[in-house]
Amino acid sequence: MTAAENPSSNPDPMTDRLPPHDPETLKATFEASIATKEQFVARCLPDLARLCDAAVATIARGGKIMLCGNGGSSCDAAHAAGELVGWFERKERPPYAAIALGHQVPSLTAIGNDAGYEHVFAREVEAIGKPGDLLIGITTSGGSKNVVAALRVARDRQIATALLCGEKVGAAAEYADVAIHVPSTNTARIQESHLTCVHVLCAAVENAFA
Repeated sequence: MTAAENPSSNPDPMTDRLPPHDPETLKATFEASIATKEQFVARCLPDLARLCDAAVATIARGGKIMLCGNGGSSCDAAHAAGELVGWFERKERPPYAAIALGHQVPSLTAIGNDAGYEHVFAREVEAIGKPGDLLIGITTSGGSKNVVAALRVARDRQIATALLCGEKVGAAAEYADVAIHVPSTNTARIQESHLTCVHVLCAAVENAFA
């Protein structure tokens, strides 16, 4: 078979100019992620258990779980809400009330344009939050202004609050009933642990009502 007959054997002028991926570099990334999670297990499990208890209590009393964050943390918020409203591992169960704030584009852009991006989550908490609910703020820096503002409003309205963040103690921790500080300052490593926390929380809620 000629090269023309087998396109996979043709050289790619773009990828051929790229250096090969170093297996040791790839391995180091996984090792760093594992090391962060091992430190998390050693230091953070009591706080994660408190978060799971708060989430279960919220659903049990008929409340809803609200989540918010920016960028990748916004994706984690939506991921958690999707697993709770839809399904995580148990298919035969009712939906649980959860919502990721900031995912309604008209509201997001209207609030951001008229009042400032700092208020995009807080305004939604004012609109739909009530005592008995739980707000989970997600910020790797611990200081995202719009997450801080949302947690502050929630606290003022007697809404339970929780925080997923990194090692740094930022302004958001002041307004969190429970704060989970992933033992890292690397954004990617923090986000990887946040995703595991999301999965643990969803499993805890499902198992509590199985």
